Amino acid sequence: MAGVEFSAAESAVIATLLVQTGVQLVEVGMISGPNSHDAEHILAVHEAVGPERSMSLVMVRDRKQVALALDEAERLGVKSVMLSIPTSEEHAALKLASASTKYLISVAKAAIEGCKERGFHVTFSGEDGARTDRERLVSYVEAGFAAGGDRFRLAETVAYLAPWQMHDQIKPLAEIDGSEIEIHSHNMLGMAVANSLAAYEAGAEWISATVAGVGERGGNAPLAEIMASLRVVYGDTRYDLSRLTQLTSTVLNTKLTGLDNGFMSGPTTQHAFSYELPGQLTHPSAYETLSPEEVGNARGLCVRTRLTPALIEWALDGSGIDLDTAVFCKWLTSRQQENGSPLLDRDAVRTFAADFRSL
Repeated sequence: MAGVEFSAAESAVIATLLVQTGVQLVEVGMISGPNSHDAEHILAVHEAVGPERSMSLVMVRDRKQVALALDEAERLGVKSVMLSIPTSEEHAALKLASASTKYLISVAKAAIEGCKERGFHVTFSGEDGARTDRERLVSYVEAGFAAGGDRFRLAETVAYLAPWQMHDQIKPLAEIDGSEIEIHSHNMLGMAVANSLAAYEAGAEWISATVAGVGERGGNAPLAEIMASLRVVYGDTRYDLSRLTQLTSTVLNTKLTGLDNGFMSGPTTQHAFSYELPGQLTHPSAYETLSPEEVGNARGLCVRTRLTPALIEWALDGSGIDLDTAVFCKWLTSRQQENGSPLLDRDAVRTFAADFRSL
């Protein structure tokens, strides 16, 4: 979630509580290449719960980038990876520079085979899978398992489906011979729990959730509600629900989240349309089925220390401020870290840029 950052020590505490609750796999960190920003978090969680109970997300854009990312994953001792691969035509065109199904499958196959050659357990995703044409999606998932993928994650990157539609999207995937399916829902429409359970009914064996539902674009499927539903609706007693309140309090009351126990998901909160990735700000239609204006909200930048030159360039576009964005980004990141990492919006970045230019 934009603007939410944990320390490595906090990540380790949260991971420990998750495993004590009975969560089988804790997803920690994003790896896109060498010198990962999340390296210290991955290492801290490995130390706390072991790499066998951890999984890290690896971005997939092209073969060279994937190879570098997997080098970093190996360096960090990662055992399980989740390959983030855009499957909808819109997301594939933006991130793979081609909407071709054939090219999508080629990129995914190479990434999965590269992972298996190195001994990783592989979950491969359908980023924006909820909006992906069904025939295209089934072909992609079949190819992914044929390449050696261990699990497929359907990512409802953009909240889009009602529960009965989610059931219909998951069922043909679960019927693929040897498939293992996971659902990852966002809560912009308030249906993340219902959609997760619909996917489960259709044959999904894994549910992705976050503590308190904290996450991008209206939040994710909230862990406590998922576990409570599994207990009440299905009589599932695998999980220790007594730790859920402590988990929620730990996540919402850490000093850098800026959240509290009144945290809400959905489209009307101040963080619903907040972004810290430049691509989300530049191409909002790829991530939103409702515009913020339709619900009386507003889109904006929200970041603490996860600054990049591309994000700076977006913030300064149209401001008339001309400077070396790479140098300024390094300066501002250092300043943020020294001053407790306060939240920055576009206006704040522009103010600091003007100050920096006058130095």
